[in-house]
Amino acid sequence: MEFFQKAKVVRLRSHRDKYLLADDDKESVFQDRNGTYKNAKWTVEIVEDANLIRLKSCHEKYLTASNMPFLFGATGKKVLQTLPTRLNSSLGWEPIREGTQIRLKTCHGQYLRANGGLPPWRNSITHDIPHRTSTSNWVLWEVDLVELRPNPPNPIENTTPIATPNPSMDSTELDSPTYSDDVSFNIDLKSSKVPIENEDLKENESPKKDGRVIFYNIGDENGDVPSANEEKFFTFKGSSVEDLKEKLKEETGHDDILVCCRNPLNAKLYPLRLQLPPNNTDIHVVVTPS
Repeated sequence: MEFFQKAKVVRLRSHRDKYLLADDDKESVFQDRNGTYKNAKWTVEIVEDANLIRLKSCHEKYLTASNMPFLFGATGKKVLQTLPTRLNSSLGWEPIREGTQIRLKTCHGQYLRANGGLPPWRNSITHDIPHRTSTSNWVLWEVDLVELRPNPPNPIENTTPIATPNPSMDSTELDSPTYSDDVSFNIDLKSSKVPIENEDLKENESPKKDGRVIFYNIGDENGDVPSANEEKFFTFKGSSVEDLKEKLKEETGHDDILVCCRNPLNAKLYPLRLQLPPNNTDIHVVVTPS
């Protein structure tokens, strides 16, 4: 659950190495090997005061464990995209970690299941309890992190100076409207621009305003990084994975490389292929031979 506390958008990959996708009919879900579709991205909502999450599709509908049988006589029930007028328990999924994978449990004790076999089971999604050993891993999912949840803003402290009464003044002088020793009385609240008089402030501005900071290490063919290696970094002003790859070629002196990120859930490396994190977020990468 700690992983989902930090995750804003994820992809779910089944035991068949296929991704959970929201169908364009805005009702059903299925599996597909191509995880680059926007339909493969699910926004994570945390259910307060419960060990539950909700998953919202690109169609702004929730992944729902319905009560409708997938096939007559079968135990599996349909998993749909729905947007009920009132949020209910069928939208909640309890993540249960099992090694480097997770199971998603419904309120009725069943699990999100990626089916295989012949049609109509092929590429279908149901929720069920596997009763056979051969299908026990059908309810296990790999989680790919797509976007981190932004950190909550720090509370703004009240820095308004408090006027200290002068003992030499009597109560009449303190109550007078002409008393203006408190500098806060002269602040113009209509103006949102504050002139910068100290040039040192400009020098201390974060480099994120001109780009993002890339922290990198060089690993071997297996992605292993020697413990003696010190992580290096540079400021990157590009916007695409290809631009980053070219920049890392210059920094490392190697031409045939892969740029990888580490999955925070299982610490495995995966190639960075789709896009860079938004908002010029700093990233840590490992450069390996292609």
